[in-house]
Amino acid sequence: MPAPAAAAQPQSASAQADKLSIIMFSGTADKFIPLGVLAQAAAAMGVEVNIFVTGFALRGFTKKKEDLPFPAEFTAMAPALAKGMQQSHVPSWDAMLRQAKELGARVYTCSMMSGVMGLKKEDFSDLVDDVVGAATFLHTAENAVYLKVDHGGR
Repeated sequence: MPAPAAAAQPQSASAQADKLSIIMFSGTADKFIPLGVLAQAAAAMGVEVNIFVTGFALRGFTKKKEDLPFPAEFTAMAPALAKGMQQSHVPSWDAMLRQAKELGARVYTCSMMSGVMGLKKEDFSDLVDDVVGAATFLHTAENAVYLKVDHGGR
């Protein structure tokens, strides 16, 4: 009598992931911090990282430096967060993203929203690799685990 076949065990997303795609569309400071953290961590683990920036998040990637706002409900906490990050020697979101890029991460901005906002490739900082359409990004990100850094809710 043959031995029973072993049941296939599902793998966690992290066990399968060799590609991570992050979609960034919120333009508030509290969303840029996890973008840097997740991109840097994944790239350091050897994961291919592709980031698609759209909507108001585009403002954080232009050459013109802007202070990114905190959502109104978190404004009172922003000074304590900044102080804690400084005391803990946490790098800025863009420094973390630069480290991720040194390890191969790629950043793309949405061509449609860039056009709507009057932004061209030359308006973006050196963090941006290219301005592409959504279909191009989805093709690049094929078979990836997706993360969305968004407004969320309470």
